[in-house]
Amino acid sequence: MAYLRVTHHGTQSQRLAAFLVAFVRPLPALLLTLVPALVWAQTAPAPVAPPAPNLGGSLLQMFLGLGVVLAFLVGGLWLLKQLTQRRGENSRLMRVVAGTAVGTRERVVIVEVGSTWLVLGVAPGRVSALAEIPRQPLPPGSEARPAGVDFPDWLRNLTGRP
Repeated sequence: MAYLRVTHHGTQSQRLAAFLVAFVRPLPALLLTLVPALVWAQTAPAPVAPPAPNLGGSLLQMFLGLGVVLAFLVGGLWLLKQLTQRRGENSRLMRVVAGTAVGTRERVVIVEVGSTWLVLGVAPGRVSALAEIPRQPLPPGSEARPAGVDFPDWLRNLTGRP
């Protein structure tokens, strides 16, 4: 780096000339190192557009995912029904005959226990006995669907097919 040597002797114009020579001399070497990078950046291929999505594959994947979610939902509901279903001989001792809402969170419910009906007031955190009456026959058409009827039987009855 002998060419970077600048002396402080001489006039101001001589010092300026020596300073310019010291920085202008390495400029071609610097340009030779930068030119290939600049040329490569300018000749780089344009970005390629992504291929068009496969519509058939996307729809198939979407419907398969929907089917899996629905299968989990139906399976979970079936499992919940199996876990909460009353079992044994005690399940026949009581049954809810009727019920109606009398407020946003309050209900009046008739529960059959043996040969008597209990009229109960049900509110959040509280159940009150309102009356006790003897069992009465239900009017025709008001019979609820029996608890043992499966979904296929219910659907068959609904559509009217044998």
